[in-house]
Amino acid sequence: MGKRFLASLGVVTLGLAIAAAAPAPLQRQAAPGTAKAWTFPRTSWGDPDFAGLWNYATMTPLERLQAFATKETLTDAEAAAYERQTTERQAAANNTAGPDWWDEGTRHLTERRTSLIIDPPNGRLPPLTPEAQTRASARTQANRARGPADGPEDLGLNVRCILWSTAGPPMLPGVYNNNVQFIQTRDHVVIVNEMIHDARIIPMDGRAHGAVRRWMGDSRGRWDGQTLVVDTINFTEKSAFRGSGEGLHLVERFTRVGEDTIRYEFTAEDPGTWTRPWTAMIPLNKTEGPMLEYACHEGNERSMVGILRAARVQDPRQ
Repeated sequence: MGKRFLASLGVVTLGLAIAAAAPAPLQRQAAPGTAKAWTFPRTSWGDPDFAGLWNYATMTPLERLQAFATKETLTDAEAAAYERQTTERQAAANNTAGPDWWDEGTRHLTERRTSLIIDPPNGRLPPLTPEAQTRASARTQANRARGPADGPEDLGLNVRCILWSTAGPPMLPGVYNNNVQFIQTRDHVVIVNEMIHDARIIPMDGRAHGAVRRWMGDSRGRWDGQTLVVDTINFTEKSAFRGSGEGLHLVERFTRVGEDTIRYEFTAEDPGTWTRPWTAMIPLNKTEGPMLEYACHEGNERSMVGILRAARVQDPRQ
């Protein structure tokens, strides 16, 4: 808890400073040396129970390095060398926070895997469509044409405390604050992320998607056996997950496969961005609480004022 407390304090300071696997059986065989078999937990009304605090930190990158080509996993020796080299490199180059602030899970690969992406088999994002390439080029040109931080909307969503990629959706591991909590009722599931204290309220009653575009999209949930399936559309183009547009369609699957593990898998599809859908998998590991507040307020007023004032001083047009 001490590390999470320090990390939370550090992130507050930073915010001010910078402006499917098959469903698990109902009962699993006990591993050697354990006292009893694990029984799949359920809520009082019979749904799979995800109660508790879970952590999705890992060193495994989203995309596989070109150097690993088609190698899906590393040997023990290769994994140890990779972890050591990555830690040393990040300690020297990461200007966000020092190693003492990092989530412990980010110091290790997940199952010695070389990428979180499991499809395509090469572990890499599919190629961008011509439309997405044009969109990216236009964005780059617009950034060059305007002055540095002309206005608040020129600053990143994370700087403005609106949205952070760690929370998603989809959730992707970051340097710290990779905790998530599930709150369940009969008709809703709430996914609460530590980073920027985001909470997605997901209806489970079969209602249709709404028509309003949102930063985190419009989510609807359902149960597929013992798996929670969350279908999300209606993202804004400013959310831009890995360069995506408003056509992003995200399907997340959460399956509890053990007392301490949830298999989290998501598939992202956007015909206007990628030439094909792609899928990634990240395990969520149970961790002790409490989950402390990430006190980043929308607008991040102090940091934004400082950034905009500094930009005016440096702007050669002034």
